This record gives sequence, structure tokens and C-alpha cells, in this order.
Amino acid sequence: MIRFCDIVFSLLGLVLLSPLFLIVALWIVLDDPGPVFYRQQRVGKDGKDFYLLKFRSMRIGADKMSLITIGERDPRVTRAGYYLRKYKLDELPQLWNVFTGDMSLVGPRPEVRHYVDTYTDEQRRVLSVRPGITDYASIEYIDENAILAKADNPDKTYIEQIIPAKIALNMRYINHRTTGEYLKIIFLTFANIIR
Repeated sequence: MIRFCDIVFSLLGLVLLSPLFLIVALWIVLDDPGPVFYRQQRVGKDGKDFYLLKFRSMRIGADKMSLITIGERDPRVTRAGYYLRKYKLDELPQLWNVFTGDMSLVGPRPEVRHYVDTYTDEQRRVLSVRPGITDYASIEYIDENAILAKADNPDKTYIEQIIPAKIALNMRYINHRTTGEYLKIIFLTFANIIR
């Protein structure tokens, strides 16, 4: 049932939001010339790699400097990118990842291989389900960039504090993965973004 909901909701989203996609694409190009979309290899279900799709919110080549964004005003983020990230609009192209089956609307956020390689055997349980656009951890850590901005060593803080806390929240959904829980997380995500 969850996969059926993913297909229906992602297809509806892609169709209904297509005018917004065009507006955002134009905004990105006018603000910082370059590609509209950003593709990054992430680790999906059963540890298989896939390419996550986002609207580009950073300057070209910015991901070579660091894999995590630090603070609300990371200098690598474009002017348009600041607002795309703030209102989570940069995540919208992942509806395509959901439609094609690489992701679900709800599930643990997919990480890059660098961070997955730090997982313990227990933490690797998050790879037993499709990664998602949103989950309890995404809602709880909506201000993750601000937390990392205060850290002396953001990468270490991410690995030692944020990843374990987020995975614990991921397990809440994985251990109670029902259609009702799926719909509840979608509702909470929208409410959080609007707030």
C-alpha cells in the first residue's frame, strides 16, 4: 500500500507542481548560471547507490569543499538557494526519485557513502527500507545546519551526535511502518514547513 501511495502522490506532485518547477528553474539560472538540477550519489535500500535529484542551491563545485552544509548562511549557498533550502523547495525533484522507486515519500534520509561507512551494524538497519524525502528525523532536525554552525568540528559532531540521534528517530518509523504512520509523517512535515 505504501508503494502505491508513493506512486500516486509523487505523480500528482510532479504534475501539479510542474509550473512551480519551471519558476524555480528560471530563478536558479538567473541567480547563478549553471545547471538547474544537482545529482548526488547516495546510498539507498539494501546499500545500493542511486542518484538523488535536487534543485541546485549551491555554487558549482561547492560539494567538493564539504559534504554537509554549515549554518544558514553557508557562503557556498546561492541567494536563490538560501530560500529554496529554507522552504525545502530544493527537495521537490526527489518526487522523481520516489516515482522511479529509488525513494519513498517517507523514510530515512539517504546519506552519502562517506557517512554510511561510519554506521554500526545496528545503524545499518536503516538501509532495510527505501530512503525517504521526510521522516521524524527530518522534522526534529529541521535546524540541523544551525546546530552544525555552532560546532567546533561539524563533521565530527555530525557523525558522533546527529547521525545516531537521527537513526534512533528513523527506527520509530521502521519499527511501526504502516500506512497510517506514513500519512501522519507527511502531515507533520507539511505542518512543520508551514509553521
